[in-house]
Amino acid sequence: MKKVLFVLALVVFASCGDDDKNEPKEVVDYTVKNELDIKEYIEANGLDATRSNSGLYYVIEEEGTGERPTASSDVTVAYKGYFLDGNVFDQSGSSGATFPLSGVIAGWTEGITYFKEGGNGILLVPAALGYGNSDRSGIPGGSVLVFEVNLIEVN
Repeated sequence: MKKVLFVLALVVFASCGDDDKNEPKEVVDYTVKNELDIKEYIEANGLDATRSNSGLYYVIEEEGTGERPTASSDVTVAYKGYFLDGNVFDQSGSSGATFPLSGVIAGWTEGITYFKEGGNGILLVPAALGYGNSDRSGIPGGSVLVFEVNLIEVN
């Protein structure tokens, strides 16, 4: 009888654990907040930005005169990435970084195609076109990402 009571006590004790472990984490929709934050940033910084249908905002400071990449192009881009508060999370050297546009966040795949070689400007990437709700390499989920970009070459 003692064994049965002991097992029953273990079962009750185990079932009183953290129930949240088995429940999926709530997915937050940052779309509206990101949109408001981006508009506020644009106004505060006096930017002349264009909004695409996907929700990406971009500023073309210089369009460039060379070849225009497609979403499947390999490109070399010099960039600086930072949050709306100005804190830098990543940047390339002045010689840039080379990568396929098909292998980067959606905001880059779309945004870099608005420039020609030699062009530069700013991409304001909402979370839905960046890293979404997931924290990623020091970037909190739901973050708007700002990139200063210079399209050096379409490879």
